[in-house]
Amino acid sequence: MFTIEHDFDATVITLIDELSEDAAGSRPLNEDVVIQSFDDRIIVEQYDPDTGELAQIVLTMEQLEELRAALNLPEGNYRLERR
Repeated sequence: MFTIEHDFDATVITLIDELSEDAAGSRPLNEDVVIQSFDDRIIVEQYDPDTGELAQIVLTMEQLEELRAALNLPEGNYRLERR
C-alpha cells in the first residue's frame, strides 16, 4: 500500500509495509518508507528501530535517473548520456 500527497514544494510518497507470508510463514513488518520529491532532489527516509533515528538518503535527479536505468540493466559499468 502507498499514499501520495502533494505539498507546497514537494510530492510525498509513503510506502506502507503490509504483513505478508514468506517461506517461513510470516515476517516482521518493516518501517514505512517516505519519499519526498523536490525540483532538484529526492529524499528517502525510514525510521531505524535499532538506533531510534531516522535514516535519510538524498539523491540528485541525475542519481535517480541512473538508479531507474540500473534497475533494468544487467551487471556491468554504465554511463548515461546527458542531453
